[in-house]
Amino acid sequence: MGETSDMMERVRTPLYRACKPGEAALHYTENPADALAAKYQSVWETSMHDMPFVNNALSVAAIGFRRHEGDWVGAVVTPWSINLVVLPGGGTLWSDMGSGERVKIAFPVGTLEFISDYDPGGDIPAYQYCTLFAPVSQFTQQEAAVAAAEAALESLFSPPESVTTDDAVQDETVQAADAQSAPAPERPEDESVVPPRRAFLRRLAGRQT
Repeated sequence: MGETSDMMERVRTPLYRACKPGEAALHYTENPADALAAKYQSVWETSMHDMPFVNNALSVAAIGFRRHEGDWVGAVVTPWSINLVVLPGGGTLWSDMGSGERVKIAFPVGTLEFISDYDPGGDIPAYQYCTLFAPVSQFTQQEAAVAAAEAALESLFSPPESVTTDDAVQDETVQAADAQSAPAPERPEDESVVPPRRAFLRRLAGRQT
């Protein structure tokens, strides 16, 4: 009986345990966009530059960072992904999580799932991200990738019921920013390179709830 209990205990032990924060994350009092862009630029120049899936037409950019519920929210464009990002600002969105843990965060457009990155020795010790595009081979120019990030952020902060006639016009404008591109073949569910802003974020929120 003792041996059986020991075996069951070993089976229940997870192979991976997230590194739990030893203390509360540093709160950024000033806009952290420049520091975050510098972090990703360093990653691009060191570990990611020669990866086969990167898109050399794109560069690193931190887009539209602002305070929301007291914390910092924005987007980051890189040659390998476009992510929504949350950083701690002393507000109510942020919760301290171990690296790799997932947390659901409510926004006006809906609830999205973010993945935590926690590296106490890093330039940005803690942040949480939600991937919008990865890889980003469907974008042929930086302007189109930035437009996608800006459109996603605008939708993120807009309640679903607030759709207006202007939204449809702006959606078409965003999609036209990269009209020569085609959807990546591995993502057949994407109806366009830059899906309509609200529909895309609502669909993402729906998959994660």
